[in-house]
Amino acid sequence: MPITAHLDLNLKTESLPTAPAALRDILADTRAFDGCLGVDVLVDSNDPAHFLVVEQWASLEHDSAYRAWRAGDGVSALGELLAAPPVLTHFETSFEV
Repeated sequence: MPITAHLDLNLKTESLPTAPAALRDILADTRAFDGCLGVDVLVDSNDPAHFLVVEQWASLEHDSAYRAWRAGDGVSALGELLAAPPVLTHFETSFEV
């Protein structure tokens, strides 16, 4: 079953000038990863340092494989941009609502 992952990011103010290019590079690998159905980046209209990365995955297993890759061989420079640890939340589509 497809899932949606929300990665809530709070960036350091000083990293805002370089963040778009860095995220573009990081997310190119995300979009190319097996099972990724798409990625959107939302920026808080009241706080330009608050980003929400919305990822669509073919399954929780695909997302888990991606997270394991990012924690190992696919580690990125994202941590250097962050003012706080990211918050990851997974959502399933509800057909009952």
